[in-house]
Amino acid sequence: MKMSPLEVQPAAPAHEAGTPPVMLELVNVWKRFGESPAQTVAVSNVNLKINKGEFVTLVGPSGCGKSTLFNMIAGLLPPDDDGSLLLRGAPQRDGQMLGQVSFMPQRDLLFPWRTVLDNAILAMEVEGVPRKLARAKAEAMLPEFGLSGFAKHYPHQLSGGMRQRVALMRTFLFERDVLLLDEPFGALDALTRSFMQHWLLDIWARHRRTVLFITHDIDEAIVLGDKVLVMTARPGTVKSETVIDLPRPRDPSVVTSPEFMHIKRRLLAEIEEESRKTFAQEAAP
Repeated sequence: MKMSPLEVQPAAPAHEAGTPPVMLELVNVWKRFGESPAQTVAVSNVNLKINKGEFVTLVGPSGCGKSTLFNMIAGLLPPDDDGSLLLRGAPQRDGQMLGQVSFMPQRDLLFPWRTVLDNAILAMEVEGVPRKLARAKAEAMLPEFGLSGFAKHYPHQLSGGMRQRVALMRTFLFERDVLLLDEPFGALDALTRSFMQHWLLDIWARHRRTVLFITHDIDEAIVLGDKVLVMTARPGTVKSETVIDLPRPRDPSVVTSPEFMHIKRRLLAEIEEESRKTFAQEAAP
C-alpha cells in the first residue's frame, strides 16, 4: 500500500541520488545524571540524522530531555560513552563539539550595556575577529534582520521581537553550519511570534544553514520544519519522525489547510500520550 507523504516516513539514506549529505548524526546517545540508585536517565538511545540545509523541529513533553540533547550537541555536556555524535561524518569526542555549532538559548541574553551592533558582534569578538571588521559585517546584515537604524540602540529600547532578531543575528554571525535554536519565540505574543516564524523562514531560505529548533508549539513545529521529531517522556528518546511535505515558501494560511490539520492531529495525539506518561511519573510516590 502506498504511504501518504504526510505519514511518518524514514529519512532517505545519504547515498541516494539528490539527497544532501548528513550534517549531524547521533548514534545511541545517552545522558545519565547521578549514581544508582538515585540515578536519573535524561536521554536514552537517541538516534537521528539531520541532512545539510534541513530545518528540523523537535517537540515533546516537558522534562523529556530536549534541552539536555541540545547541550550535548553544543558541547556543553558530554554524552555518555554508550553512543557517539558525528559532525559531517566525523566522530566528536572530549569536548570537540564546543564552538562547532551556533547555539541560541531560550532567552536573548543581550548585554544591557552594549548597543545592538556590539551585542551582535559578541561571538565574533570572542573568536578574535577585529572589532572594526566585525562591526562592518554586522552593519551589512542589519537590513536583512530588520534592524536598520537601530545599530546604536540599547536592548531596553527594543521590542521583544527586535531583541530576538538581534540574538538571531548574533547567532548567524557566528558562521557555523549548524544552528541550535531553543524556543527562541516562546516568550513572544501570538502575532509577533507568527511574524518571526515567517521572517526566520525567509532568512533560512537565503542562508540555508542546518537548523535544529526546539518548540512546545505544534503549529510552529509544522510551519517551520522539513520534518518534526517527537520525543518520549523521560528518559527521552525519538518517538517518531514526520516528514512535512508542505510546499515552501509557506504562506501563513497554511495552518488552515486540511493537510496541516491532519499532521497536527496526529502529532498532538503522540505528545498527549507522552505527556500522560510524564504526569504519571511525577505523581508516582
